[in-house]
Amino acid sequence: MRVVIAGSSGLIGTSLVASMRAAGHEVLRLVRRKAAAPDERGWDPYAGRIDEGTFDGAGAVVNLCGAGIGDKRWDDARKQVLHDSRVVPAEVLSAAVVEHGVPALVNASGAHFYGDTGARLVAEDAPGGHTFMARLTQDWEAATSAAREAGVRVVLMRTAVVISPSGGVFGRLKPVFQLFLGGRLGTGEQFFPWVSLDDVVSAYRFVVEHEEIRGPVNVAAPGAVTNAEFTRAVGTALRRPTPWVVPAFALKALLGGEMAQELLLSGPGLAPEVLESRGFQFLHPALPAALTAAVA
Repeated sequence: MRVVIAGSSGLIGTSLVASMRAAGHEVLRLVRRKAAAPDERGWDPYAGRIDEGTFDGAGAVVNLCGAGIGDKRWDDARKQVLHDSRVVPAEVLSAAVVEHGVPALVNASGAHFYGDTGARLVAEDAPGGHTFMARLTQDWEAATSAAREAGVRVVLMRTAVVISPSGGVFGRLKPVFQLFLGGRLGTGEQFFPWVSLDDVVSAYRFVVEHEEIRGPVNVAAPGAVTNAEFTRAVGTALRRPTPWVVPAFALKALLGGEMAQELLLSGPGLAPEVLESRGFQFLHPALPAALTAAVA
C-alpha cells in the first residue's frame, strides 16, 4: 500500500521507511521544508499546511513526530515544546486522514502513559497515570480523537525505551559503560521497559498490515526487567563490571527532580498483550540477545 510517514528522519522513522519499502510498500515522507525528492511531501503542522496530493491513494498514515523527551531539562518552556511537538502534528494528521478518506492512522505514543506502575505489569486496558509524562502521553493520544470519532482505524503505539546499535538510550549509555562507569540508578528496583529497534519497526509494519488491530498497543519486549537487571545485562554485553550506584539525589540534582523521577527512578511495567495475542513474533524477546545484537 501507499504509506505516508511523518517523522521519518528519526531513529525509528529511518528504519521504518526502509522496512516498509523492503516489504513492497510505497512510502511518502512528510518533511518540514520544500520537498526535494520524489518520495517527499512538504508540510507545516503549525500552519496546518500539507502539500496537495499527499494523501491520494494512501492506505495508512504513520505519525512519529515529537521532540526528544530526555534531550533537555524540563523547564516550563521545554515542557511546552514536548507537548506541542506531539499534539499539534497528531491533530493535523487526524483531521487530514478524515478529510482525505485515509483508512488508518498509526500514531506514536509512549510507555509512560501508565505512570509509575510499581511492581505491577500492565496491559493496554490499564488506566493512565497522573505524572507529567502520563498526562503528556494522554494528550498526545487524545489529539487523534477526530479520526477515531470518524471511524478511522487509529492505533496508538505505546513504545518503550528502544535498544539500537546507535542513538537512543543505549547509544548514550554505551560510552559510559565502556569507561567502567556503569551502574544502577537509585534502588534499581524500578521497571525499565525496553524493545529492540528491529522489533519496534516490525511492530509498526505489523499493525499497518493487520487491519483488525486498533486502539492502544504496548510496544515492549515480553521480558520485563528492572533497572538493576538492565544495568547488569548492559555490563555483560559490553564486558564491563557494573559496581556503581547513581544515587537518586545526584540524578535529581543533575536533571531536576521531576525529570529524574519520571524517566529514571520509576517506570511502567508493560505487557505487550495485543501484539502477542495477534501472533506478533519478537525477534528479541530477551534482553541479552537484544543487547548482543546492538553491540555487534
